[in-house]
Amino acid sequence: MFKKIIIITAIFLTGITGCIKDPVNVHPVDQNNTGNYPATLNDLSSFLTSCYSNLRKDFFLYGFDLLTKEFACSEHAACLAYNPEQDWDELATNNIGVYNLYASRLWTGLYTGVKNANVFLDRANFYEQTYAKSASDSQQVNEMRGQAYFMRAFYYFDLECFFGESYIKKTGEGADKMGVPIYTQLATGLDDTHHPRATTKEVWDLIISDLKTSAQLLKGVQWSTNDEGRATEWSAKALLGKAYVFTEDWDNAKTVLKDVIDNSGKSLMPFSKYKDAFNANPQNEFNEESLFELNVERITDGYGIFTGTPSTNLTTSAGLLWAPSILAYDGEEKGSGSDELGYGNIFFHDKNLQRFGFNLPQYSLIINPKFTGDTTKPGTGTRSIPVRIMDTGYYRQCLSLRTNKITDPRLYVCALQPWLDTCGNFDGTQKVPVSKCNNIGNQNDFYGWSFKKFTTMDKSLSAYNGCDGANIYILRLADVYLLYAEACMNTNDNTNALEYLNRVHRRAYDVPVNSASIYDYSSLTARTKAAADDVDLAYNPLRYERHAELFAEGDWWFDVCRWRIGATEAAYYNVGISDNTPISWSDVRSYSFPIPGNEISANPAVAGHQNPGY
Repeated sequence: MFKKIIIITAIFLTGITGCIKDPVNVHPVDQNNTGNYPATLNDLSSFLTSCYSNLRKDFFLYGFDLLTKEFACSEHAACLAYNPEQDWDELATNNIGVYNLYASRLWTGLYTGVKNANVFLDRANFYEQTYAKSASDSQQVNEMRGQAYFMRAFYYFDLECFFGESYIKKTGEGADKMGVPIYTQLATGLDDTHHPRATTKEVWDLIISDLKTSAQLLKGVQWSTNDEGRATEWSAKALLGKAYVFTEDWDNAKTVLKDVIDNSGKSLMPFSKYKDAFNANPQNEFNEESLFELNVERITDGYGIFTGTPSTNLTTSAGLLWAPSILAYDGEEKGSGSDELGYGNIFFHDKNLQRFGFNLPQYSLIINPKFTGDTTKPGTGTRSIPVRIMDTGYYRQCLSLRTNKITDPRLYVCALQPWLDTCGNFDGTQKVPVSKCNNIGNQNDFYGWSFKKFTTMDKSLSAYNGCDGANIYILRLADVYLLYAEACMNTNDNTNALEYLNRVHRRAYDVPVNSASIYDYSSLTARTKAAADDVDLAYNPLRYERHAELFAEGDWWFDVCRWRIGATEAAYYNVGISDNTPISWSDVRSYSFPIPGNEISANPAVAGHQNPGY
């Protein structure tokens, strides 16, 4: 996880692996612990590494599924290009089954993170009691503890938001609903893996407590460049402020988030950096806005995450599914070579174009005046001189929308527009126009734009040995600004709410963020770029800014659920698959993923306590 450092952890003590979710591999700690490991700070650090590396390890979390499938499909950032499989279809249509593969993987991946943090905390206590010899040793152990508490809180944050029955309201409503099981210590026997579901309040109390402890233990700690991927005091406080917002503790949220804004030393990156801050530019990594990000490097022990398990690589392969489509070898929008950059299983949902203010109809193709061959013969063009090109009048209109900022400039940070944007070919030796997503059965029915955020664009992912290179932002200052604005709105501090919304908005339009501009919202109900019939975003700058600013970064699904706007979102997007499979919605069940069926079977304390509607 740590920047520029590869740490391969060899944990050979069976008891220390303490798998919470796998009863077969649970062993009493006192029977397996050798009693002398870890014996050094380096040994102890290896346990902490697993807390971080789990974020991108294998398919379960950011390595592949979490951004590209669970988040992107549930919140409809993406539309499936075709019917790939039942489990994926269920995500795209908000109709998840109890045995859904992706829900089960997510549960396992997040609880593995919890387990890793608990392993570290157990071993930290052991090391400090047995081997620590100085105040310096204890200080370093506490700095590691601070990171472990942050990571445990992060994993529980996602667990509760995905699988908890309900969010908590300011009135206390929802506090007694079913949360997720809580594990804060290593299992010493099978019974220790059978915890019941805690209440929602108990889970959020643990998250908040862990983050407070983390912030205190990391107070004033500065990491060197080689360790800049580690959590900090400000990572903990940013997530703490978010937890307060998600539980509608507005006063505490304002205090903590303003502390991050005023004292973290962070600032919004300029738009000149922001516009390509999500695409593997090393100069953008761990920048002035980043509060916690997942370090990704093209270093692998095989073929990306497809190497197998366990894998020691430092990459992800999420961009494989989001890979842009480009013109085929013969210059057509579909055919051999159009999938040269990757699978392109999903594409930018058409309805999101309208949310960013793009209101042109679909384009048509015309004969390319530069083509001199027989236009009646398909497949006779090339990428450099295709037979047909986008209508030139339409092309000029699109350029005008960009240049004059008629559409929200963040659209072009998030997505690649056919014919106007380009990507490298397989080995990066040629720039090729982007085409409509090539996997859509009937391309004429969709705009078919490709994703841009977190994708590999300079050449094929396969040319990089199946390795993405883009760091993934987990917490950044723009999110903090918008959370602070929300807390201000809910404490009748509308002046500050509007100002912090406008600061994020101004950056998107490349004007000074701390000065009034022609692009400012005039009120908290001002018209946004979203279409007038977009009931959730058209006249709600807070919601609009969270959607546009944090698009495809793993935030909008939680916002939909905590605001309970799922029904109107489902109606707006209408379909989740290009064969026009409709999105279903139930206020009873759809706001929570089901507790996986395998967990229900394996854990008698959870049996009979499934989320409603499943």
